[in-house]
Amino acid sequence: MPEKNKIANSQVVCDVLIESAQNDKNILVLTSDSRGSGKLVPFAEQLPEQLVEVGIAEQNLVSISAGLAHMRKRPFAVSPACFLSMRSIEQVKVDVAYSHTNVKLIGISGGISYGPLGMSHHSAQDFAVTRAIPNLQVLCPADRFETKKMFEALVKTNEPAYIRLGRGAVEDCYRDENFSFEIGKANVMRSGDDITFIAVGSMVHEVLCASELLEKKKGFMQKF
Repeated sequence: MPEKNKIANSQVVCDVLIESAQNDKNILVLTSDSRGSGKLVPFAEQLPEQLVEVGIAEQNLVSISAGLAHMRKRPFAVSPACFLSMRSIEQVKVDVAYSHTNVKLIGISGGISYGPLGMSHHSAQDFAVTRAIPNLQVLCPADRFETKKMFEALVKTNEPAYIRLGRGAVEDCYRDENFSFEIGKANVMRSGDDITFIAVGSMVHEVLCASELLEKKKGFMQKF
């Protein structure tokens, strides 16, 4: 069996942002007291002048990012998904989406990945809320390989976006980076003619496992 992946998607995001920001001084990372949980400490250490810490003030995080975008900066705002998608949703709607500002909103520890911290830190509604807002792309990578491709694309786009990331490492869905990626376009992971599964994020791996089980069951049943 292949070795279990230990690299969190947020760590991959940090690596891509460091490399991109070194070549483009307009790329900025803003956090709301979340550089540790967002795996952004290396970014802060290597590029301190391109990191803005606003403290526990998510509404300010979004509005400051929007202001910087109007000044032709390329801000990536990082905050727990539960607060970014609920506490600051008015700023996301008006300052980012309706104003069509080039802000990338990165919601970390999405879903219930904050676990024991309780319902105040769970973000079960972030997809429903953000997908209802016009002009806002909503993205959720399946694994570390797709995360890399996604953020390599995001650093070049001028569209506002919300990206949901989980907290820990997730199992690999792709074997390597040898696949095409386009924002807004789905990838076919396996082909068949019996049933269609559609999934995003960490559920992609679960669906792939389910499809393998169904394929084995189908082969078994065909013997009788």
